[in-house]
Amino acid sequence: MAETRLSRGLIQVYTGDGKGKTTCALGLALRAVGQGLQVYMVQFMKGRETGEAKAALGRLAPDMTLRYFGRPGLVNLRAPDPEDLARVREAWDLARQVIGAGEHDLVILDEINLALTFNLVPLAEALQVLRERPPWVEVVLTGRQAPPELVELADLVTEMRPLKHYYEAGVKARRGIEW
Repeated sequence: MAETRLSRGLIQVYTGDGKGKTTCALGLALRAVGQGLQVYMVQFMKGRETGEAKAALGRLAPDMTLRYFGRPGLVNLRAPDPEDLARVREAWDLARQVIGAGEHDLVILDEINLALTFNLVPLAEALQVLRERPPWVEVVLTGRQAPPELVELADLVTEMRPLKHYYEAGVKARRGIEW
């Protein structure tokens, strides 16, 4: 697999209040798998088997692995339920191991930014893991409110900003489009 390693892995952040952060990361994952790279995605706060989970587990495996740790519903970030906190910490433990092992070329930490902002994952520890990762490992971090320290460290930061969204017209989340 060494012949397909990236010569230099970078840090990418997709943040902002607009739709498309996870979708952007998944597009990158699809491209990476198509080029023979190994991808690992950790979803920190998504708690149902989404379309991306079904595709990664069924169609893109073994080149892409996805683990999700959330429960159905939203996490109260200001006062998280002990079970939600335990799941976020379990996700972070796995993410640290996957990044450090260097066996995957692209590691996506989906919805970690809010966990960092609300200190569910220690920011200083996350920054250290990112700085000390194997040089070929590309890491993508998604979610609203990326901490300024992460933005500073990252090589690429994209902020998704809503201009118009059909949700405002009453369109609910749709299977295959939003989940």
